[in-house]
Amino acid sequence: MSHTYTSAHYHCVFSTKHHEPHLTPELRQRLWPYMGGIAHEHGMKTLAVGGVEDHAHILISMPAK
Repeated sequence: MSHTYTSAHYHCVFSTKHHEPHLTPELRQRLWPYMGGIAHEHGMKTLAVGGVEDHAHILISMPAK
């Protein structure tokens, strides 16, 4: 019998236009859960979300489907 295991992790980086510092601490506090929620709605698992004033990172695990 053969078993198959699939693991797909993606590190995505999003930048503000012209790398301008628009992501204030207040906005980031709301943005990270929002990004995680979008991933969850599409069947992905959020492993980490973060960033600074001009860009955001998200590490997601995607199912094999």
